[in-house]
Amino acid sequence: MFTGIVEGVGKVVSLVEEKESWCLKLELPFDDLNGLEAGASLAVNGCCLTFREQGNEIGLFDLLDETLARTNLGKVKKGDFVNLERSIPANGRMGGHFVTGHIDGVGEVKVFEERGKNLYFRVSLPSAYSRYLVDKGCIAVDGCSLTVCEVEEESFAIWLIPHTLDKTNLKNRKTGDLINLEFDILAKYVEKFSLPMQENRKG
Repeated sequence: MFTGIVEGVGKVVSLVEEKESWCLKLELPFDDLNGLEAGASLAVNGCCLTFREQGNEIGLFDLLDETLARTNLGKVKKGDFVNLERSIPANGRMGGHFVTGHIDGVGEVKVFEERGKNLYFRVSLPSAYSRYLVDKGCIAVDGCSLTVCEVEEESFAIWLIPHTLDKTNLKNRKTGDLINLEFDILAKYVEKFSLPMQENRKG
């Protein structure tokens, strides 16, 4: 489980096809090794990946075809920057929102521009997911917990504060880029729990 509060930005060293998986190699920015042991989870652009072996300044991860197809990790190349967050400890602060690291799909950056002193970011999304978004609600964008505004059927907007730009890879994004999206897990459960009641009322 993650919070969407990005801890640092890593750099892609390589993405290489191997016999049983694709191996993603990253340069890691962490000074301490806590949470970098073999088998530990790391959110990479919001996608929950497992350390193949003990990490230090380098981390190795196995990616399957499903991960490459459903996220933007299949498009990364050497030198690209990715957002990183270690899983939250049981006694840790929940600064963002509940993020599972299971990407629902990708959106395309449609607008990324300065408006006054603020940066405006509009992203497309499959219309089937718009029901999970509400004004001032949460979404994980490349693993960043962000506040939603201006929700439409096939897109939504966010305003980016300087801290987010300084601490994440979003400052490097441009129109046309694909970004990972994870919608609020609580909204999904509310929908699932309410469906039987709705169906019973129809009957």
